[in-house]
Amino acid sequence: MKFSSRLGKLAPYPFVEISRIIAEKRAAGADVVTFGIGDPDIPTPKPIIDRLLRASEDPPNHRYPETDGLPEMRRAIAHWYKERFDVVLDPDTEVLPLIGAKEGIGHAAFCFLDPGDLALIPDPAYPVYGVGTMFAGAESYIMPLKHENGWLPDYSSIPSDVARAAKVMWLNYPNNPTSAVASLEDLASASAYCKANDIALLHDAAYSEVGYEGYRAASFLQVDGAKDIGIEFHSLSKTYNMTGWRIGMAVGNADMIKALFQIKANLDSGVPQAVQEMAMEALTGPQDCIDENIVTYQARRDRVIRAVRAIGLEVDVPQSSLYIWARVPEGFSSAEFAARLLEDMDIVVTPGSSYGTYGEGYIRLSLTTPDEQVEKGCQRIESWTVPSPNGG
Repeated sequence: MKFSSRLGKLAPYPFVEISRIIAEKRAAGADVVTFGIGDPDIPTPKPIIDRLLRASEDPPNHRYPETDGLPEMRRAIAHWYKERFDVVLDPDTEVLPLIGAKEGIGHAAFCFLDPGDLALIPDPAYPVYGVGTMFAGAESYIMPLKHENGWLPDYSSIPSDVARAAKVMWLNYPNNPTSAVASLEDLASASAYCKANDIALLHDAAYSEVGYEGYRAASFLQVDGAKDIGIEFHSLSKTYNMTGWRIGMAVGNADMIKALFQIKANLDSGVPQAVQEMAMEALTGPQDCIDENIVTYQARRDRVIRAVRAIGLEVDVPQSSLYIWARVPEGFSSAEFAARLLEDMDIVVTPGSSYGTYGEGYIRLSLTTPDEQVEKGCQRIESWTVPSPNGG
Protein backbone atom coordinates (compact mmCIF):
# COMPACT_ATOMS: atom_id res chain seq x y z
CA MET A 1 0.00 0.00 0.00
CA LYS A 2 1.35 3.42 -0.95
CA PHE A 3 0.45 6.73 0.65
CA SER A 4 0.69 10.26 -0.69
CA SER A 5 4.02 12.05 -0.55
CA ARG A 6 2.46 14.88 1.47
CA LEU A 7 2.17 12.56 4.47
CA GLY A 8 5.94 12.32 4.51
CA LYS A 9 6.17 16.12 4.77
CA LEU A 10 3.99 16.27 7.88
CA ALA A 11 5.69 16.54 11.25
CA PRO A 12 3.66 15.11 14.15
CA TYR A 13 1.06 17.71 15.13
CA PRO A 14 2.53 19.10 18.37
CA PHE A 15 -0.61 18.90 20.48
CA VAL A 16 -1.33 15.31 19.49
CA GLU A 17 2.19 14.48 20.62
CA ILE A 18 1.73 16.41 23.88
CA SER A 19 -1.50 14.51 24.60
CA ARG A 20 0.30 11.22 23.96
CA ILE A 21 3.14 12.11 26.35
CA ILE A 22 0.71 13.19 29.08
CA ALA A 23 -1.26 9.95 28.73
CA GLU A 24 1.90 7.85 28.96
CA LYS A 25 3.18 9.68 32.02
CA ARG A 26 -0.17 9.46 33.80
CA ALA A 27 -0.48 5.78 32.95
CA ALA A 28 2.86 5.30 34.65
CA GLY A 29 1.52 7.00 37.78
CA ALA A 30 2.98 10.47 37.33
CA ASP A 31 1.06 13.50 38.64
CA VAL A 32 1.41 15.60 35.51
CA VAL A 33 0.63 19.32 35.42
CA THR A 34 0.14 20.54 31.89
CA PHE A 35 0.62 24.02 30.54
CA GLY A 36 0.60 22.56 27.06
CA ILE A 37 -2.61 22.97 25.08
CA GLY A 38 -4.68 26.16 24.82
CA ASP A 39 -8.01 24.53 25.65
CA PRO A 40 -10.13 26.53 28.14
CA ASP A 41 -10.90 24.60 31.31
CA ILE A 42 -13.72 27.03 32.20
CA PRO A 43 -17.13 25.54 31.26
CA THR A 44 -19.28 26.94 28.47
CA PRO A 45 -21.74 29.39 30.12
CA LYS A 46 -25.02 27.80 31.17
CA PRO A 47 -27.36 29.96 29.01
CA ILE A 48 -25.42 28.79 25.95
CA ILE A 49 -25.67 25.15 27.00
CA ASP A 50 -29.38 25.56 27.74
CA ARG A 51 -29.94 26.86 24.21
CA LEU A 52 -28.14 23.80 22.84
CA LEU A 53 -30.29 21.44 24.88
CA ARG A 54 -33.48 23.04 23.61
CA ALA A 55 -32.21 23.08 20.04
CA SER A 56 -31.18 19.43 20.18
CA GLU A 57 -34.83 18.45 20.62
CA ASP A 58 -35.95 20.26 17.48
CA PRO A 59 -36.25 17.62 14.67
CA PRO A 60 -35.05 19.94 11.83
CA ASN A 61 -31.76 20.21 13.68
CA HIS A 62 -31.28 16.44 13.37
CA ARG A 63 -30.75 16.73 9.62
CA TYR A 64 -27.89 17.92 7.43
CA PRO A 65 -27.17 21.63 7.91
CA GLU A 66 -26.46 23.97 5.02
CA THR A 67 -22.79 24.71 4.38
CA ASP A 68 -23.34 28.47 4.55
CA GLY A 69 -25.15 28.22 7.89
CA LEU A 70 -28.52 29.38 9.09
CA PRO A 71 -29.43 32.94 8.00
CA GLU A 72 -29.98 33.75 11.67
CA MET A 73 -26.46 32.55 12.45
CA ARG A 74 -24.91 34.76 9.80
CA ARG A 75 -26.93 37.71 11.12
CA ALA A 76 -25.74 36.98 14.67
CA ILE A 77 -22.11 37.06 13.50
CA ALA A 78 -22.70 40.35 11.67
CA HIS A 79 -24.41 41.74 14.79
CA TRP A 80 -21.43 40.77 16.97
CA TYR A 81 -18.92 42.39 14.61
CA LYS A 82 -20.97 45.59 14.57
CA GLU A 83 -21.29 45.69 18.36
CA ARG A 84 -17.66 44.75 19.05
CA PHE A 85 -15.70 46.46 16.25
CA ASP A 86 -18.23 48.78 14.57
CA VAL A 87 -17.61 46.78 11.39
CA VAL A 88 -20.63 46.44 9.07
CA LEU A 89 -20.95 43.07 7.30
CA ASP A 90 -23.51 41.82 4.81
CA PRO A 91 -24.65 38.56 6.42
CA ASP A 92 -25.57 37.08 3.04
CA THR A 93 -22.27 37.69 1.24
CA GLU A 94 -19.57 38.60 3.76
CA VAL A 95 -20.10 36.02 6.52
CA LEU A 96 -19.48 32.27 6.56
CA PRO A 97 -19.84 30.03 9.64
CA LEU A 98 -17.05 27.48 10.10
CA ILE A 99 -16.61 24.19 11.90
CA GLY A 100 -14.12 26.00 14.10
CA ALA A 101 -11.59 28.51 12.79
CA LYS A 102 -9.01 25.74 12.22
CA GLU A 103 -11.21 24.14 9.57
CA GLY A 104 -11.59 27.38 7.64
CA ILE A 105 -7.89 28.18 7.94
CA GLY A 106 -6.99 24.76 6.62
CA HIS A 107 -9.40 25.01 3.70
CA ALA A 108 -8.43 28.58 2.79
CA ALA A 109 -5.24 27.56 1.00
CA PHE A 110 -7.30 25.68 -1.61
CA CYS A 111 -9.13 28.91 -2.46
CA PHE A 112 -6.06 30.96 -3.34
CA LEU A 113 -3.09 28.70 -4.00
CA ASP A 114 -2.18 26.42 -6.88
CA PRO A 115 0.85 24.09 -6.96
CA GLY A 116 4.00 26.17 -7.11
CA ASP A 117 2.37 29.36 -5.76
CA LEU A 118 3.83 31.27 -2.83
CA ALA A 119 2.33 32.13 0.57
CA LEU A 120 3.83 34.50 3.14
CA ILE A 121 3.79 32.66 6.47
CA PRO A 122 4.82 34.13 9.85
CA ASP A 123 7.27 32.18 12.01
CA PRO A 124 6.71 31.30 14.82
CA ALA A 125 3.05 30.61 14.06
CA TYR A 126 0.08 28.33 14.41
CA PRO A 127 1.18 25.32 12.32
CA VAL A 128 -1.98 25.12 10.20
CA TYR A 129 -1.02 28.13 8.05
CA GLY A 130 1.99 26.30 6.66
CA VAL A 131 0.37 22.88 6.60
CA GLY A 132 -2.59 24.14 4.56
CA THR A 133 -0.14 25.76 2.14
CA MET A 134 1.70 22.47 1.73
CA PHE A 135 -1.55 20.54 1.17
CA ALA A 136 -2.37 22.92 -1.67
CA GLY A 137 1.00 22.16 -3.26
CA ALA A 138 2.25 25.69 -2.70
CA GLU A 139 5.43 26.97 -1.07
CA SER A 140 5.85 28.97 2.14
CA TYR A 141 8.05 32.05 2.33
CA ILE A 142 8.84 32.58 5.99
CA MET A 143 8.36 36.00 7.57
CA PRO A 144 10.47 35.92 10.76
CA LEU A 145 8.79 37.30 13.88
CA LYS A 146 11.40 38.54 16.33
CA HIS A 147 11.36 40.02 19.81
CA GLU A 148 13.20 43.15 18.71
CA ASN A 149 10.42 43.95 16.23
CA GLY A 150 7.59 43.28 18.67
CA TRP A 151 6.92 39.92 16.99
CA LEU A 152 5.64 41.74 13.90
CA PRO A 153 6.75 41.03 10.31
CA ASP A 154 9.36 43.29 8.73
CA TYR A 155 7.85 43.83 5.29
CA SER A 156 10.90 45.77 4.10
CA SER A 157 12.98 42.59 4.40
CA ILE A 158 10.80 40.65 1.94
CA PRO A 159 12.49 40.66 -1.50
CA SER A 160 10.51 42.48 -4.18
CA ASP A 161 10.33 39.40 -6.42
CA VAL A 162 8.84 37.40 -3.51
CA ALA A 163 6.29 40.13 -2.85
CA ARG A 164 5.25 40.16 -6.51
CA ALA A 165 4.92 36.36 -6.58
CA ALA A 166 3.07 35.90 -3.28
CA LYS A 167 -0.64 35.11 -3.47
CA VAL A 168 -1.56 35.23 0.24
CA MET A 169 -0.24 36.48 3.56
CA TRP A 170 -1.19 35.00 6.93
CA LEU A 171 -1.27 37.17 10.06
CA ASN A 172 -2.46 36.38 13.59
CA TYR A 173 -2.95 39.07 16.26
CA PRO A 174 -3.24 38.75 19.19
CA ASN A 175 -0.59 36.19 18.40
CA ASN A 176 -0.22 32.52 19.11
CA PRO A 177 2.32 31.54 20.40
CA THR A 178 4.03 34.85 21.33
CA SER A 179 0.98 36.72 22.72
CA ALA A 180 2.15 39.81 20.81
CA VAL A 181 -0.45 42.37 19.77
CA ALA A 182 -0.81 44.53 16.67
CA SER A 183 -2.18 48.05 16.67
CA LEU A 184 -4.68 49.26 14.10
CA GLU A 185 -1.75 51.10 12.50
CA ASP A 186 0.19 47.83 12.28
CA LEU A 187 -2.77 46.15 10.60
CA ALA A 188 -3.15 49.12 8.25
CA SER A 189 0.51 48.74 7.22
CA ALA A 190 -0.09 45.08 6.45
CA SER A 191 -3.18 45.95 4.42
CA ALA A 192 -1.32 48.61 2.44
CA TYR A 193 1.54 46.21 1.71
CA CYS A 194 -0.86 43.52 0.48
CA LYS A 195 -2.79 45.98 -1.67
CA ALA A 196 0.41 47.28 -3.26
CA ASN A 197 1.47 43.74 -4.14
CA ASP A 198 -1.93 42.20 -4.94
CA ILE A 199 -1.75 39.76 -2.02
CA ALA A 200 -4.80 38.34 -0.24
CA LEU A 201 -4.53 39.02 3.48
CA LEU A 202 -5.85 36.30 5.81
CA HIS A 203 -6.05 37.37 9.45
CA ASP A 204 -6.62 34.96 12.32
CA ALA A 205 -8.19 36.90 15.21
CA ALA A 206 -9.18 34.01 17.47
CA TYR A 207 -7.73 35.62 20.62
CA SER A 208 -9.14 39.12 20.25
CA GLU A 209 -11.42 38.84 23.28
CA VAL A 210 -8.75 37.88 25.81
CA GLY A 211 -7.25 41.23 26.85
CA TYR A 212 -5.73 42.36 30.13
CA GLU A 213 -5.78 45.69 31.98
CA GLY A 214 -8.45 46.97 29.61
CA TYR A 215 -6.65 46.07 26.39
CA ARG A 216 -9.07 45.68 23.46
CA ALA A 217 -7.69 44.15 20.27
CA ALA A 218 -8.50 45.66 16.90
CA SER A 219 -10.04 43.80 13.99
CA PHE A 220 -8.21 43.88 10.68
CA LEU A 221 -11.56 44.81 9.13
CA GLN A 222 -11.50 48.13 10.97
CA VAL A 223 -8.80 49.26 8.53
CA ASP A 224 -10.20 51.42 5.72
CA GLY A 225 -10.47 49.29 2.59
CA ALA A 226 -9.59 46.04 4.38
CA LYS A 227 -12.49 44.22 2.76
CA ASP A 228 -10.97 44.96 -0.65
CA ILE A 229 -8.19 42.43 -0.09
CA GLY A 230 -8.83 40.35 3.01
CA ILE A 231 -10.88 38.17 5.28
CA GLU A 232 -10.69 37.56 9.01
CA PHE A 233 -11.08 34.23 10.78
CA HIS A 234 -12.58 34.16 14.25
CA SER A 235 -13.79 31.57 16.71
CA LEU A 236 -16.10 31.18 19.67
CA SER A 237 -13.64 28.72 21.24
CA LYS A 238 -11.59 31.06 23.40
CA THR A 239 -14.21 33.81 23.79
CA TYR A 240 -17.02 31.62 25.15
CA ASN A 241 -15.12 28.46 26.24
CA MET A 242 -16.50 26.49 23.30
CA THR A 243 -13.50 24.60 21.89
CA GLY A 244 -15.40 21.32 21.99
CA TRP A 245 -18.38 22.60 20.03
CA ARG A 246 -16.38 23.52 16.90
CA ILE A 247 -17.86 26.81 15.74
CA GLY A 248 -16.18 29.81 14.17
CA MET A 249 -16.50 32.17 11.24
CA ALA A 250 -14.80 33.83 8.30
CA VAL A 251 -15.83 37.38 7.43
CA GLY A 252 -14.79 40.04 4.95
CA ASN A 253 -14.30 40.25 1.18
CA ALA A 254 -17.39 38.77 -0.52
CA ASP A 255 -15.51 37.08 -3.36
CA MET A 256 -13.10 35.44 -0.91
CA ILE A 257 -15.99 34.29 1.28
CA LYS A 258 -17.69 32.82 -1.81
CA ALA A 259 -14.50 30.96 -2.74
CA LEU A 260 -14.20 29.48 0.75
CA PHE A 261 -17.86 28.47 0.63
CA GLN A 262 -17.27 26.64 -2.67
CA ILE A 263 -14.42 24.63 -1.14
CA LYS A 264 -16.40 23.84 2.00
CA ALA A 265 -19.51 22.84 0.07
CA ASN A 266 -17.50 20.08 -1.55
CA LEU A 267 -15.62 18.93 1.55
CA ASP A 268 -17.90 19.30 4.57
CA SER A 269 -21.59 19.51 5.46
CA GLY A 270 -21.58 22.64 7.62
CA VAL A 271 -21.98 23.29 11.33
CA PRO A 272 -24.68 21.25 13.14
CA GLN A 273 -27.70 23.50 13.51
CA ALA A 274 -28.07 22.95 17.25
CA VAL A 275 -24.48 24.16 17.66
CA GLN A 276 -25.32 27.18 15.50
CA GLU A 277 -28.20 27.97 17.84
CA MET A 278 -25.94 27.90 20.89
CA ALA A 279 -23.52 30.15 19.01
CA MET A 280 -26.33 32.63 18.35
CA GLU A 281 -27.01 32.70 22.08
CA ALA A 282 -23.34 33.37 22.76
CA LEU A 283 -23.00 36.14 20.19
CA THR A 284 -26.22 38.01 20.94
CA GLY A 285 -26.74 37.28 24.64
CA PRO A 286 -25.06 38.73 27.75
CA GLN A 287 -21.28 39.10 27.39
CA ASP A 288 -20.45 39.01 31.11
CA CYS A 289 -18.65 35.70 30.77
CA ILE A 290 -15.86 37.36 28.76
CA ASP A 291 -14.89 39.69 31.61
CA GLU A 292 -15.19 36.83 34.09
CA ASN A 293 -12.81 34.74 31.98
CA ILE A 294 -10.30 37.58 31.83
CA VAL A 295 -10.25 37.94 35.63
CA THR A 296 -9.37 34.25 35.90
CA TYR A 297 -6.76 34.29 33.14
CA GLN A 298 -5.10 37.47 34.39
CA ALA A 299 -4.58 35.96 37.85
CA ARG A 300 -3.07 32.88 36.24
CA ARG A 301 -0.93 35.02 33.94
CA ASP A 302 0.55 36.90 36.87
CA ARG A 303 1.18 33.72 38.87
CA VAL A 304 2.92 31.91 36.02
CA ILE A 305 5.09 34.92 35.21
CA ARG A 306 6.26 35.07 38.85
CA ALA A 307 7.15 31.39 38.71
CA VAL A 308 9.12 31.41 35.47
CA ARG A 309 10.95 34.61 36.42
CA ALA A 310 11.86 33.00 39.74
CA ILE A 311 14.00 30.46 37.87
CA GLY A 312 15.58 33.10 35.68
CA LEU A 313 13.52 32.95 32.51
CA GLU A 314 12.96 36.16 30.56
CA VAL A 315 9.32 36.92 29.74
CA ASP A 316 7.31 39.95 28.67
CA VAL A 317 3.94 40.51 30.36
CA PRO A 318 1.33 39.87 27.64
CA GLN A 319 -1.50 42.31 27.03
CA SER A 320 -3.61 39.61 25.42
CA SER A 321 -3.93 35.92 24.56
CA LEU A 322 -3.77 32.80 26.72
CA TYR A 323 -0.03 32.16 26.67
CA ILE A 324 3.22 32.98 28.38
CA TRP A 325 6.13 33.04 25.92
CA ALA A 326 9.31 32.59 27.94
CA ARG A 327 12.92 32.55 26.79
CA VAL A 328 14.86 29.46 27.88
CA PRO A 329 18.36 29.76 29.41
CA GLU A 330 21.40 29.94 27.17
CA GLY A 331 22.70 26.54 26.16
CA PHE A 332 19.31 24.84 26.01
CA SER A 333 17.19 24.24 22.97
CA SER A 334 13.49 24.76 23.57
CA ALA A 335 12.86 21.01 23.21
CA GLU A 336 15.66 20.16 25.66
CA PHE A 337 14.36 22.56 28.26
CA ALA A 338 10.78 21.30 27.89
CA ALA A 339 12.02 17.71 28.17
CA ARG A 340 13.90 18.47 31.39
CA LEU A 341 10.84 20.13 32.93
CA LEU A 342 8.81 17.05 32.09
CA GLU A 343 11.45 14.61 33.32
CA ASP A 344 12.35 16.44 36.52
CA MET A 345 9.05 18.01 37.57
CA ASP A 346 6.26 16.29 35.58
CA ILE A 347 5.36 19.63 33.98
CA VAL A 348 4.33 19.89 30.33
CA VAL A 349 5.12 23.00 28.31
CA THR A 350 5.29 23.41 24.54
CA PRO A 351 8.71 23.94 22.92
CA GLY A 352 8.81 27.08 20.82
CA SER A 353 10.36 25.08 17.99
CA SER A 354 6.95 23.43 17.51
CA TYR A 355 5.86 26.74 15.96
CA GLY A 356 8.74 27.14 13.56
CA THR A 357 12.43 27.95 13.27
CA TYR A 358 12.10 31.35 14.92
CA GLY A 359 10.30 29.87 17.91
CA GLU A 360 13.54 28.20 18.93
CA GLY A 361 14.82 29.42 22.26
CA TYR A 362 11.36 29.81 23.83
CA ILE A 363 8.70 27.76 25.56
CA ARG A 364 4.97 28.43 25.59
CA LEU A 365 2.87 27.97 28.74
CA SER A 366 -0.90 27.94 28.41
CA LEU A 367 -3.15 29.54 31.02
CA THR A 368 -6.04 27.14 30.36
CA THR A 369 -5.32 24.92 33.37
CA PRO A 370 -7.46 24.91 36.54
CA ASP A 371 -6.31 27.27 39.28
CA GLU A 372 -5.21 24.53 41.66
CA GLN A 373 -3.14 22.92 38.90
CA VAL A 374 -1.62 26.29 38.00
CA GLU A 375 -0.59 26.79 41.63
CA LYS A 376 0.80 23.26 41.89
CA GLY A 377 2.76 23.69 38.68
CA CYS A 378 4.10 27.10 39.70
CA GLN A 379 5.28 25.77 43.07
CA ARG A 380 7.10 22.97 41.28
CA ILE A 381 8.72 25.40 38.86
CA GLU A 382 9.85 27.67 41.71
CA SER A 383 11.34 24.70 43.58
CA TRP A 384 13.22 23.46 40.51
CA THR A 385 16.95 23.89 40.29
CA VAL A 386 17.51 24.51 36.61
CA PRO A 387 20.15 22.01 35.47
CA SER A 388 23.16 23.01 33.46
CA PRO A 389 22.70 22.58 29.70
CA ASN A 390 25.08 19.62 29.60
CA GLY A 391 22.86 17.69 32.01
CA GLY A 392 24.99 18.23 35.08
